[in-house]
Amino acid sequence: MTLNIPSFNLASIGPWITLSIFAIAILLADALSPKGNRTAAPLLALAGLAVAGFQTISLWGKNGLDFARMVYVDNFSLFFYMVFILGTALTVLISLQYLKDYGKNLAEYYALLLFATVGMMLMAAGAHLIMIFLGLEVMSIAVYVLAGLFREDARSNEAALKYLVLGAFASAFLLFGMAMLYGAAGGTLFLNDLPGRLTAGFKPLTLLAIALLVVGFGFKVASVPFHMWTPDVYEGAPTSVTAFMAVGVKTAAFAAFARVFFLAFPTLMPDWTMVLWVLAVATMTLGNVVAIAQTNIKRMLAYSSIAHAGYLLVALVAANQLGAVSLMYYLLAYTLMNLGAFGVVILVGRKKDSYLSIYDYAGLGAQHPALAAAMALFMFALAGIPPTAGFVGKFYIFSAAVKAGYIWLAIIGVMNSVVSVYYYLRITVLMYMKPAEADLGPINFAPAVTATLLLTAAGVVLIGVFPGFLYNLALNSVKIFPGL
Repeated sequence: MTLNIPSFNLASIGPWITLSIFAIAILLADALSPKGNRTAAPLLALAGLAVAGFQTISLWGKNGLDFARMVYVDNFSLFFYMVFILGTALTVLISLQYLKDYGKNLAEYYALLLFATVGMMLMAAGAHLIMIFLGLEVMSIAVYVLAGLFREDARSNEAALKYLVLGAFASAFLLFGMAMLYGAAGGTLFLNDLPGRLTAGFKPLTLLAIALLVVGFGFKVASVPFHMWTPDVYEGAPTSVTAFMAVGVKTAAFAAFARVFFLAFPTLMPDWTMVLWVLAVATMTLGNVVAIAQTNIKRMLAYSSIAHAGYLLVALVAANQLGAVSLMYYLLAYTLMNLGAFGVVILVGRKKDSYLSIYDYAGLGAQHPALAAAMALFMFALAGIPPTAGFVGKFYIFSAAVKAGYIWLAIIGVMNSVVSVYYYLRITVLMYMKPAEADLGPINFAPAVTATLLLTAAGVVLIGVFPGFLYNLALNSVKIFPGL
């Protein structure tokens, strides 16, 4: 029997290999280092992310398939690689002091962040649905463990268990959808092959498969009605992990969501856009309305995350070139806005997350003006107030909806943005117009967290004032979708 080994180029998955090697090196260094010496772990994590970033840049401009057509090497996946690397690096920075305060400066934490990032990259670059599923599981298992990192904390245990159980159900739905699609397509799960294989005779089976895929991806992006886990898990998980989940998991899920639906189901676009239209409206409306009633800052940001998933679904519904570009732009902007906001939450919350009520932010403008200014900027950006990146991202998304003929969807989106202004600006009002209810005292501005706040604040303003460069990068990346 002749064994045919397909040709492949390891450089195509260089960032995956690098992050995996550095994650293993972190675990080995921890096992071999003196007990209590954990300083090498975050440095190794940042070094690995830097190397992976350079590898990603070196791959830019390449377009094709590798590893027996299982992996895409294109600008779409590489753009998301950079977003994942940036998000993970900023998460490492905001975690340093936070974990020390909790006495949980564990090397495996940083290794799990890197493994989760590898899973995200698999999802963004998967050319076969099983490859996307493997990426989803690699990412999810790492995040399940991270959510339960504080084993002595009942809330952290609850968060991990809820996410694990519900995540397993969502993965099952996704896998069942793939199985149905395999039958409808005559025995293939390659994204490039699916459009030509999905014949009219199997349309009911295909529609069932699409419905199951929407459930699976909808859970990961926290879309209504698959959002119920989000506020409890975001509140119970360590704050640095919540930040990572809010940006990384959502971005990876939307990257896979967009690639699968734009590439595999162009002929069925009227069917699935109708479903996503309803989900988008329900998601952004519920997220914004329920966020108004929240007094815990992490729960408020959780419902805010649900609302932003609704805005991003609008970009998928538009299903045109501007929609795809706006999706990519907004995911990067959301990464910066959200990580910056959670960085402030970590600094204000202090040791053991003592100050998580929104009323603890009262008088922050007088006690810590710089911190209050940073939080105000991130709240303005999340609300979509110019000249921030949040405004430009929403402008692109709603413009894409109008261009595709979804006028009412754009109107509902704008109305939801107006609603969101209330609970975002409430934080600003508390910081500057209300007397302090809690004496926060001196705040330890650790260099890593301070650097994160400066970088994210600068990024939110710069890509809001000068969006052209990022827009062109995203536009160059979405040319892989022939139907857009």
